[in-house]
Amino acid sequence: MRRLFLIVLMSLAFPTFGQSKRPFSFEDMMKLKRVGEPEVSPDGKWGIFSVVDVDLDANTKTPHIWIVPTAGGQEREIIAGQDADRPRWAPDGKRFAFISNKEAGSQVWIADFEGASGTVSGVHKLTSIATEADGELWSPDGKNILFTSDVYPECDGTPDAEAACNPRKLEEAANSKVKAMIFTRLLYRHSNAFKEGKRSHILVIPADACVGTAPSATSGQAAGCPAGAARDLTPGDYDSPVYSPGGQDNYAFSPDGQEICYTSNHGKNEAASTNNDLWIVPVTGGPAKNITAENPASDSTPLYSPDGRYIAYLTQQRPGYESDRFRLTLYGRKTGEKKTLAEDFDRWVGTFTWAPDSRAIYFAAEDKGEQPIYRVFLETPNVVARIVSLPGYDDNPSVTSDGKSVLFTRMSQKAPNEIYRADVAEGNVNQDTPSMQQGNRTPDDGAVMSLFGGIAQLSHLNDAVLSQVSMSPPESFWFTGAHGGKVEGFLVKPPNFDASKKYPVKFFLKGGPQIAWGDLWSYTGNFELLSADGYVVLTINYHGSTGYGQKFIDSVTGDWGGAPFEDEMKGLDYAEKTYSFIDKDRECAIGTSYGGFMANWVLGHTDRFKCIVSHHGIFNLESEWGSTDELWFFDHDFEGTPYDNRAAYQKWSPHLFAKNFKTPTLVIHGQLDYRCDVAQAFQLFTTLQMLGVPSKMLYFPDEPNYPRKPQNSRLYYKAINDWVDQWTKK
Repeated sequence: MRRLFLIVLMSLAFPTFGQSKRPFSFEDMMKLKRVGEPEVSPDGKWGIFSVVDVDLDANTKTPHIWIVPTAGGQEREIIAGQDADRPRWAPDGKRFAFISNKEAGSQVWIADFEGASGTVSGVHKLTSIATEADGELWSPDGKNILFTSDVYPECDGTPDAEAACNPRKLEEAANSKVKAMIFTRLLYRHSNAFKEGKRSHILVIPADACVGTAPSATSGQAAGCPAGAARDLTPGDYDSPVYSPGGQDNYAFSPDGQEICYTSNHGKNEAASTNNDLWIVPVTGGPAKNITAENPASDSTPLYSPDGRYIAYLTQQRPGYESDRFRLTLYGRKTGEKKTLAEDFDRWVGTFTWAPDSRAIYFAAEDKGEQPIYRVFLETPNVVARIVSLPGYDDNPSVTSDGKSVLFTRMSQKAPNEIYRADVAEGNVNQDTPSMQQGNRTPDDGAVMSLFGGIAQLSHLNDAVLSQVSMSPPESFWFTGAHGGKVEGFLVKPPNFDASKKYPVKFFLKGGPQIAWGDLWSYTGNFELLSADGYVVLTINYHGSTGYGQKFIDSVTGDWGGAPFEDEMKGLDYAEKTYSFIDKDRECAIGTSYGGFMANWVLGHTDRFKCIVSHHGIFNLESEWGSTDELWFFDHDFEGTPYDNRAAYQKWSPHLFAKNFKTPTLVIHGQLDYRCDVAQAFQLFTTLQMLGVPSKMLYFPDEPNYPRKPQNSRLYYKAINDWVDQWTKK
């Protein structure tokens, strides 16, 4: 349920000078380019990254590869003739690998790179594997490239056997007149896809394999290696690495290129277990070793220190609880000793990277509606330095080879991701210890320091589009919520705001519950787009939200409709009293995921809204338990299954309060959402119709939790805005 960070956008249009700015539109959003994480070249001179272009008319999204000098300068597209994603440097900086669907589905390709000019002199395809390839990574010794592929575990064996077995089974499945599937375990489907009997495995292939093979007839490029050239390093009936919809890799090479570490869950019931472990295996193959077996909770995202002494990774302490605090931990490769860094830093550690001298780790962490980049030194493991002190959400740090600068992505509510550089000071400087008070906009636990180095925006792919539109920054406010605690909310004003006027409200019920909203960019719930047609947009980071300490996160457990609902209503009450421009008689609640659950809960517990939008929300908690993919989430938050603790499920199930439903409701759901099954929406819509409540349902047969196809996304926003207009602008 927990949201992983969304991919964001950018643009090439030219500004029109001398004209007033217009409200942000959906078409504007589709013109923006989506910038991926930067990778710094081995010589520290270049930052390479992917950029996704959206073609609304063609209904497509296509990635390309761009480059920018780390010292500053014009960014440039360097692979334009084919789709290209996820660039990863070779150790010598003379090549980089990338993923392309140009031939035979998703495969690993290699580009030759001229460092002096920052140009690509040629590309060739490396892999030709029937089960396709993704997630490529170059070994530090330059000899091998690993990649992931969904393979049939029964095809484990010699490379030749795998090369024949996997294509044969794919062909049999494609040609079979029977499309039925047989399941023998849970997690037979995950997120938005059925497993179809396959497992994610890590394969390795020589980086210079098959160079000089005959070119293909279609491209003129090298045809790529046969499938047998790749070796499966993680055979067995397990996902190795485990599923991840985004974020940091769950595998890594050792600095000498002789070993990999990866994340895998070998629990008997993966659907109810968060016990991910770290495993190591030689690149030559052989038995894997579990190095975190003593921890019954999750261990994930390994990353070797450049000097080879440690493996850094994220760990949790409570089994079965996916929203336990993510701690940064070190594993000593010689001693096996484990040590937690930043123990008193009461925030979730996100994406992280090592300093090139192995003395420090840089990481992202949410804090009260923002996400700065921090640094911790190994010799002072409980002293955390905030190296970036500007509003927004920073992520994906990548350090230059001299250790003096960090490249990262930054987004805000007014702009999607761009590439930035922060120049950082050496050593522990400017230390301060803020008081432990919520509401002070800085982390409130442990020793925190600030490093004030220069910060520069390196890429400007969306300046042209954004310069033409009116944007409003989010305004933070604090109020007394449930349990007498301080709770933060955010407000966005419409374009051309006039404080003397009254504005209707779109009250956004955020998802999660263990996520937060703040100064961030989003495609699927874009506040600038929601406010553009004359609305004030409000949202509350209720009890359970991240970025306010683990105790605040834990408070939602077993209390889904309690403190969060109280926070939502008290936050709205506060905003109505504080901001005279809010028209409290024209408010609509919009909720997605857990926010969809909250929309359904609101539907049965208050009539204060003129309308409601329930987007892929939960309606019947008992039936949701039996149809979701990840059972650990409900088993933890409701302290057991419905047949163990039925009272907890019934206490917070919106369907049991249907007799109170009166508010006009738009229901939205996608068939491919396997976290919150589409049956939840059908049940809700049926109930509303039977009760005679004005209602409408928007159903996407080809989408998961959020519309991903551009034209579906346009319909999604139009349906929401039309529904809210219908009931608030009469």
